Amino acid sequence: MIRIGIDTGGTFTDVVAIEETTGRLAAGKVPSTPADPSRGFIAAVRKALALLEATPDDIAVVSHGTTVATNQLLQGKVDRLGFVTTAGFEHLLEIARQSVPDGYGNSYFWVKPPRIVPADLVCGVGGRFDADGREVRPFSTADAKEAARHLKAAGVRSIGVSFLHSYANAEHEQAMREVLEAEFPEAAVSISSDVLPEYREYERSMTTLVDAAVKPTVAGYVGRIRERLDALQDNGRSVPFYVMKSNGGVLSAQEVVRQPVTTVLSGPAAGALGAALISAHAGFDRILTLDGGGTSTDVAVVLHGEPAVTTEGGVGGYPSKIPMIDVVTVGAGGGSVAWLSPEGTLKVGPRSAGADPGPVCYGRGGTEVTVTDAHLVLGRIPDGLLGGEVPLDRDAARAGLAGLGGKLGMSEQAVAAGILEISAWNQANALRQVTVKRGLDVRDFQLTAFGGSGALLACRLVDILGVRGVLVPPDPGNVSAFGLLTVDVRNDYVQTYVRRHDRIDVARVRTLLDALRASAAEALRAEGFDAAQQVFKRSADLRYFGQAYEVRVPVPDGDFAADAAEKVVEAFHDAHQAVYGYSFRGDDRQAVEWVNLRVTGIGPIQRPRIAEVPARPDGGSPIPVETRKVWFGDEPVDAAIYDRRMLRRDDVITGPAIVQEYGSTVPVHPGFLCAVDQWGNLLLTQREQPC
Repeated sequence: MIRIGIDTGGTFTDVVAIEETTGRLAAGKVPSTPADPSRGFIAAVRKALALLEATPDDIAVVSHGTTVATNQLLQGKVDRLGFVTTAGFEHLLEIARQSVPDGYGNSYFWVKPPRIVPADLVCGVGGRFDADGREVRPFSTADAKEAARHLKAAGVRSIGVSFLHSYANAEHEQAMREVLEAEFPEAAVSISSDVLPEYREYERSMTTLVDAAVKPTVAGYVGRIRERLDALQDNGRSVPFYVMKSNGGVLSAQEVVRQPVTTVLSGPAAGALGAALISAHAGFDRILTLDGGGTSTDVAVVLHGEPAVTTEGGVGGYPSKIPMIDVVTVGAGGGSVAWLSPEGTLKVGPRSAGADPGPVCYGRGGTEVTVTDAHLVLGRIPDGLLGGEVPLDRDAARAGLAGLGGKLGMSEQAVAAGILEISAWNQANALRQVTVKRGLDVRDFQLTAFGGSGALLACRLVDILGVRGVLVPPDPGNVSAFGLLTVDVRNDYVQTYVRRHDRIDVARVRTLLDALRASAAEALRAEGFDAAQQVFKRSADLRYFGQAYEVRVPVPDGDFAADAAEKVVEAFHDAHQAVYGYSFRGDDRQAVEWVNLRVTGIGPIQRPRIAEVPARPDGGSPIPVETRKVWFGDEPVDAAIYDRRMLRRDDVITGPAIVQEYGSTVPVHPGFLCAVDQWGNLLLTQREQPC
């Protein structure tokens, strides 16, 4: 039986498949089909079967990382969405959070973007609970019916329902859903007590509306894949089909349709998890992941095999307060465009040339030079990508760079070097954002670089940041697809409980944690995991009284009692000290406040085995396939070019050199060593002289 992981990108759909009995691994790419991504998905399944000489009946499970929800939100395709909220709070979305991008210095020039729901599609319904869940005013069925009929007449497709304090008592939201099912059954409905039973009305409402907005799209997409997968089978069996969630887990397709907001950062999460497993296998437990693509670069922190998780994320300007891998994205990919600012300074990104027309060197009509053009002119990448499937025009790239350089009084090589330097600093700043700005010393980490363009600037990043070194895994362009084979089924449950620590009801906290665990256990049972297989992690969000944001810390296992509560508070002081550089431990004037209780239910799956790479039997050294002129400084040097497929364990390459493979290129700068470990990873380390 084989397991298949498929990650859909804008240009290519990546696939990795593993044969469970032998551990044999195969990786490949097929063109993406943006008009109907499910077609590219099935093409990837067929590619995996061909690579392993298997049949559709041999498929054990398929896991998928999708950008369907992400792309819909990034493109602002939110059409005919309705919002039902507590009467008197109809302007909740307009008030929002009063934040101004880039600080108040630009506030005179900033126009507030349109709300996700226009005012005429917002309906107020009578009824009210207080923060403790006590009913203040009864639910108005008449208002609810009027709202349902108004939204139906307005032609909405999806409806989000978020009532005041529904995290404490969901009865009114459930009653509203029943009215909508009776009056407007064809609408997709999301209620906040299901999506995010957590306080902060604006974020809870926005997350619920995002869930409702993408529900029809995700349901249609998953349904088409389900049909196409089932059509492959000759025995009538339905192949288990999982979709990657933003929190680093997977969920069955039928559950994803009910919780589509959980997939908004599906792709980057898979890459971080794949890199985490590969790096841990190689002996590294403090790593930074760098996933370089054509448009952008995604970076994340992994500690002891676990990527950092946040609930302060969003997509396309829409906040989504769901647990997600803490990924920071910067517009610094291979297709990032180099341009001149009005002041005459050189800039790179965030705008991208995309795949069509793409960089100038693609020869598809592109006229703006990109990072890829700069690499090509400096000799750092070959004259064709993907093993020559995508030929590159070096002369066209040189002409484009000469035109840009003429405006700056620079040669094409000098302006190309400047483009790469700016791009490297853009990536370095993103890595500092997830480390230095969060109380972590970047010098304590190993960098794991993957994706088609991930390793191209690796040596320069070592020089800028001082990281210990760089790991480049085999098939780096397929790490996100590989990551889909490494993830567990995972569900997150949260319950708001705002109390000062000296006033908490320990028995009440224990009851709430037990209820969250029971919900997680039931969800895992529905996914096919019995009690013996289930794993649970508890945590809590705490803050100092008066603060606006919280710090998440673990809650000890076992029966929750007073001593466990004290351990949580001590962990909070430690975490606050690590993140912010100070704490109020021992200061009785500064109270600690509990805010949210959380339980994560995990259904573990079997991890793929990573095969070892044999050593060179004769004990000799790797032999380059050619030599070419490469610019690493002011003058070109003769650099040895190596085919990665021919490298063996314990091989060591001294820079200047280039290591090439089907989907990626690794420039080894002067002053660097590139060693091959027992798992086939390339390990870049700096020698005494800087690169």
